[in-house]
Amino acid sequence: MAALFPAESSSPGVLSPGLSATWTQLEGWAAPLPDRINGPASAQATLRLFGQSEASVRVTLYRDHHAWCPYCQKVWLWLEEKRIPYRVRKVTMVCYGQKESWYRQLVPSGMLPALELDGQLITESDRILLALEAAFGPLRFAMEAPEVLPLRRLERLLFRAWCQWLCVPHRGPSAETQAAQDFDRMAAAMAEVLGANPGPFLLGEISSADLVFVPYVERMGASLAYYKGYLLRRRHAAIDRWFRALEERPAYLATQSDFHTHAHDLPPQMGGCYADGSPLQRQLAQRIDHGPWPIGAPGEDDPETSQAESPDGVAVALARVLRHRRTLVARYGDAGDADSFDKALRCTLTLLSRGTACPPPAGTAAGLRSLAQRISVPRDMPLHAARRVRQALLQTAALDPVAAAAPGHPLPLQHRRDQDPQPFLVASREQA
Repeated sequence: MAALFPAESSSPGVLSPGLSATWTQLEGWAAPLPDRINGPASAQATLRLFGQSEASVRVTLYRDHHAWCPYCQKVWLWLEEKRIPYRVRKVTMVCYGQKESWYRQLVPSGMLPALELDGQLITESDRILLALEAAFGPLRFAMEAPEVLPLRRLERLLFRAWCQWLCVPHRGPSAETQAAQDFDRMAAAMAEVLGANPGPFLLGEISSADLVFVPYVERMGASLAYYKGYLLRRRHAAIDRWFRALEERPAYLATQSDFHTHAHDLPPQMGGCYADGSPLQRQLAQRIDHGPWPIGAPGEDDPETSQAESPDGVAVALARVLRHRRTLVARYGDAGDADSFDKALRCTLTLLSRGTACPPPAGTAAGLRSLAQRISVPRDMPLHAARRVRQALLQTAALDPVAAAAPGHPLPLQHRRDQDPQPFLVASREQA
C-alpha cells in the first residue's frame, strides 16, 4: 500500500497544527459524485443504463442493502458483464434488520435475490440466470452447457468442503487437519481446471461458469484467512491468477468486498464460523481487524487484492463518509454530547485527507473504534478507501486524551442488527 497520506493539496483551506478542518473545508476536498447510471459499476447505483434510454429497462434486481448476499452478487455481476440495463431495489436481510413489508408481499418467503423481467418475478439465483440467458443470451457459455455443468458441480463440492472446515467445531487437531486437507484438495481441483486453459478463467474467457464461483470463493479467501490462517491465493497460484484477472474488470471491482467485511458478515449467515486458534490465525485476524494494511509482510503480494489504490482513493473515502456524517454522529456519538463525536469525526477526516493529526475530544475513542469495525465494502466504499478510513479512525482514537485504549462496541455473532440500514436510508431521503 502506498504511503498513508497524499501530498498536501493546493485546495483552499489552511489548517493550524492540531486543529481539525471544518465541514466546509472537508467537503471541498471530497471527490465529486460519479455517474452511477452510465459510468463505472457502483454498489450505490439504483439504475444502470450503459448509454441506453430508460425506456429500454426490462429488468429490476432486488438485492440486499449491504451487498453481503452471495447469490445477489452473482446476478449483479452477470447484468454488469452483459451490460443489460436494470434497476435496483434494495432489501433488508434478516440478519441485520426487519425485512420490508412491501417485499414480503412481493416475495412471501423473503428470499434474495429476486428479479423482475418483463413483469415476471423470478427467485433463486440459478433460475434467474437461466431466465436472463433466455432473454438476452448467455455470457459466452450457457448455465446448462456441457462445459459448465461439471464446473457447477465442482463449485458445490468446494462450497461443502469450505463449510465443513469453517462452520463445524472440530474436536481435536486431527479433525481440524482433515477438514483443512479436504478443502485444500477441492481448491486444488479448481486450480487444476484453471491451469488447463490458456486464459485465466475457467473456460479461457470469462463466462457464467466464473460468476458461479466468484461469490463464495471470494468469501472463502476472506473467512479462511481470518478464522484459519489460510491464504487461498498464496496457496493456489491459478486461483490467484483468476482473481487478478477478475480485478481487472470494473464489474467485479464494484461488487468486491474485503476480508474484514466478510469475516464479520458471515457468522450469522453461516450459522457460525470457528477459529482454529493457531498463532498464524490469531495474527491474521488481528491484522484484518486493526491493520496495518495490507496484511502481508512488506514486499509480499497483497493477499486481498492485486489492484493498486486509485489516485482519488482518499477523496472517494472522504465523500462517502461526508454523505452520512450526521447519521454517523448520531449513531456513534454519546447521546448527551453529539458535538464531541462531531469533532472527533472531523479530526479523523482531517487526518485522512490532509495527514494532519489532532486529538479528538475526550471519551470518543470507543465510538471511533466502533465505527472503524463497521465500515463495509463495497456498500460504503471500495476496498482501498475503506482501509484509509479504518486506519484514520483507529489512529485518531489512539489520540483520545483520557480513553485512548477504550474498545469499541463488540460485533455481534448471532445477527448484525448493529448494521440496520434504516437510519441511513431516512437520512438519504432527507438529503434528496
